[in-house]
Amino acid sequence: MQYRVSDLVWKPVGHLVRFVIVRHPKRGTIFLLSTDLSMAPMEILELYGYRFKIELGFKQAVHVIGAYGYHFWMKGMKRVRRGTGDQHLHRTDGEYRASVRRKLRAYHIHVQLGCIAQGLLQHLSINHTAEVWHCFRSWLRTMNPAMPPSELIVANALRSTLPVFLTVPTLAPDLTKILLKYCCPDRSAEEDQRMLA
Repeated sequence: MQYRVSDLVWKPVGHLVRFVIVRHPKRGTIFLLSTDLSMAPMEILELYGYRFKIELGFKQAVHVIGAYGYHFWMKGMKRVRRGTGDQHLHRTDGEYRASVRRKLRAYHIHVQLGCIAQGLLQHLSINHTAEVWHCFRSWLRTMNPAMPPSELIVANALRSTLPVFLTVPTLAPDLTKILLKYCCPDRSAEEDQRMLA
């Protein structure tokens, strides 16, 4: 990999910026920049590699899991006109501030649960690749079962096998009875006993 470093004044920020021009063997010429002039060029390149992975992780969290798609409304929230800025919570009563704190806590829990779900999908993708591809009930033009699947493929595989998983009597016998009762209401009691056996 070839690169060239130049510290130049960049007009939008108005001070010196370190430009790293990289000639990548597969991706061609890449222009990177850093406001930290003490960083080595390879360190800047490595950090940009992490940035890509982080942004891809956020994209998967938003579009596959919905981790940042929260819509929690507070019934007693005071109306604020668009563009007027933040609310002045120090001027409100303690009960209202407690409600806002409870709402913020709900946001944090929602995001944390989304991150945990994403981590579980990545765990299944990396450590149970063959099983995930076996349970994937769809088709992809670029499907490669030798590679770990994406979070979306793992989520689809889990979604398609969940009903079968829940009907295994040894795993959750009470849940199986509930599913049989509400899934197929026209089934007879003899058929239910055969399914549970």
